[in-house]
Amino acid sequence: MNSMTEMNTISSIKKKYKKKSRFKEIWKRMKKNRIAMFGLAIFAVIVFCTLFADLIVPYKVSLEQNIGIRLQPPSGTHWFGTDVYGRDIFARIIHGTRNSLVMGIGAVFVGISLGGVFGAVAGYYGGRIDALVMRVMDTIMCIPFMLLALAIVAALGPGLVNVLIALMLSMVPYYTRVIRSAILTVIGQDFIEAAKACGTPDRFIIVKHILPNAIGPVIVQATMSVGSMIIWAAAMSFLGMGIQPPTPEWGSMLSEGKDYMLYAPHLVIFPGMAIVLTALSINLMGDGLRDALDPRLKD
Repeated sequence: MNSMTEMNTISSIKKKYKKKSRFKEIWKRMKKNRIAMFGLAIFAVIVFCTLFADLIVPYKVSLEQNIGIRLQPPSGTHWFGTDVYGRDIFARIIHGTRNSLVMGIGAVFVGISLGGVFGAVAGYYGGRIDALVMRVMDTIMCIPFMLLALAIVAALGPGLVNVLIALMLSMVPYYTRVIRSAILTVIGQDFIEAAKACGTPDRFIIVKHILPNAIGPVIVQATMSVGSMIIWAAAMSFLGMGIQPPTPEWGSMLSEGKDYMLYAPHLVIFPGMAIVLTALSINLMGDGLRDALDPRLKD
């Protein structure tokens, strides 16, 4: 009994060591990619602003209106200037990072979770189940992404939660296909057949054997999709279907400033730069992570 316990302990220690070694290897290779590290540095600043936004500038400052100082250009008092209502643009951009990241990361996370279930079931069982799941997903994907998201928000109403729901549901078909394709690359491997021959339950095979070996491409796609979701969320707010003013959000800030961009360009420059830098940093990290996870690029 003691020998069995010792063997299990040694086995668990080996697994932990392999995971740590794998992580160190990926991190070592990613550090060599200067562009990816540049994106990581930008993203770290954005995350810092998200976590400590209230310490950088109080939330109430982003909502305070003062018509007497409306449309002021950047200055020492207001670093990014003021908007049409006299609100501090710097404060609104800082607090807008929170909403943008929540929508981007939240939509991708739920999209992967639901898409993972459908994709795993379709890829593992195949046959009629695969055909049924994929035809439903193909039907949904026939609807343009933005049109589907706008239709969902139009039905539910504008707001942070409803925008999240719209983006999540719109992402499910995409990740169902991605995860199904990743699973099909490992479903015929010997260790999967051995697990089936041993009578291992299907759910255990999917969770413990198939998904961990197919998760690499999914992680890369997820990383790069966050930037796209942030852009789509900003586009919906720009169209008036997303987060509503006076809540700070980059897309709604662009919408408010578009009529004044000729003589107060700072109203659109700074929110636009926030969107571009955030999406760019995430995409650069995604490229670096893809290269780090690609076994063909190992030194």
